[in-house]
Formats: sequence, C-alpha cells, structure tokens
Amino acid sequence: MNILLVEDDVVDRKAIRRALRDNAIDATLVEARNGAEAFELLHQDESHSALPKPLMILLDINMPQMGGHEFLHKLRHEETKPEIRDAIIFVLTTSKAEKDRKVAYEHNVAGYIVKTDYEMGLSQVVHMLDSYDSVVEFP
Repeated sequence: MNILLVEDDVVDRKAIRRALRDNAIDATLVEARNGAEAFELLHQDESHSALPKPLMILLDINMPQMGGHEFLHKLRHEETKPEIRDAIIFVLTTSKAEKDRKVAYEHNVAGYIVKTDYEMGLSQVVHMLDSYDSVVEFP
C-alpha cells in the first residue's frame, strides 16, 4: 500500500505512522504538511518519485497554505495526469461539519473519516485501508 499523508499536525502524522507500525501494516508512507507540498511530491518525475502507484491519499481539511478543499478541487478539476487526478482519497479530519463532508464527497473522495480517539480509532482506520488495498482491484 502506498500512502500520501497530507497533514499539518505533527502529532497526527506521528500517530498515523505509529498505527501503521503497531498494526504491522505494510505501507510506503510519504508525508506532506499541506496541499501545496503534496502537489510538489505528486509532480516529481517518475525517476525521483517516492510515490509509487496505486496511491491512496489521506487528506486533512484544515491546513495552512493550501487546505484540503482547495487541494481536492485542484486535483479533481485542474490536474491533467489521470494517475494523479484519479487518486483514491480518504479525508481524515477533525471537522464534523456537514458542509465539509458534502464538499469532500462532491470531489469523489472514497471516505470521510472524523478523527476521534487515536488509540482505538486509528487502528480501525489503518485496518480499513489495508483491507481496501487488498480487496479492491486497481487499474
């Protein structure tokens, strides 16, 4: 499994790394602190890319510089490379706002996950990602 984690919070990034490790999930994890940094990583040429395909993106909504909604819009509507434009995206955020969920699903996210108790919640999230990766057939 190849994951691009787009998250500005250091503690949240560390918790996700720990959940993957503690649950023995075999994943390549690359981190970006905001949407702009994520786009830089996504557009590295193939010989320098640390992001093998197929790719899953875990995306926070509230980030500085380029937030999750702006990232989603740019990715789904302005991106010309299909392998990037069609990435599988799960929103992982603290926002319980109906508006945020609606906007995310309008941009074809695979799921909207509200960050809860990291001790139990993240374990379930990484197992769900692992199951998704093993069950779903990718192009």
